[in-house]
Amino acid sequence: MALLPAKRQDVERPAASLQREMNRLFDDFFARDFFVEPFKGIGEWRPALDVPETETSVIVKADLPGLEAKDLDVALRGDLLTIKGEKKEEKEEKTKSYHRVERHYGSFERSVRLPATVKADQVKASFKNGVLQIELPKTEEARQKSIHIKVD
Repeated sequence: MALLPAKRQDVERPAASLQREMNRLFDDFFARDFFVEPFKGIGEWRPALDVPETETSVIVKADLPGLEAKDLDVALRGDLLTIKGEKKEEKEEKTKSYHRVERHYGSFERSVRLPATVKADQVKASFKNGVLQIELPKTEEARQKSIHIKVD
């Protein structure tokens, strides 16, 4: 976290600075709505997720460039979908005067709490061009939850 220059009122009232910082931390924490994630450590990679919902299903899309399907572990437990993976990359360059090998490693884990009950036995996943797409069909009960209300 970057240190900001102290404001005059913070010097005069140090508790005000602490209160603002605590409010910001709580706002950031509770703004995550459906997402459940552990705190990130140094070197962790966090892929982007989209979770659109249609009348019949919940779709989860994850951008995972540089990975292959064999690098992924996708699991559904109750209403929590978890995507895990590990990115391993090694580049080697040889010339007459030097030999260089660069290795990049990074793992990730993203979990999303599903907004509707789904048919676990009908979940389908595909991986193409670095994008993982998981289609989770809703149960009949979840599909019928939506009602239309007439507004006068």
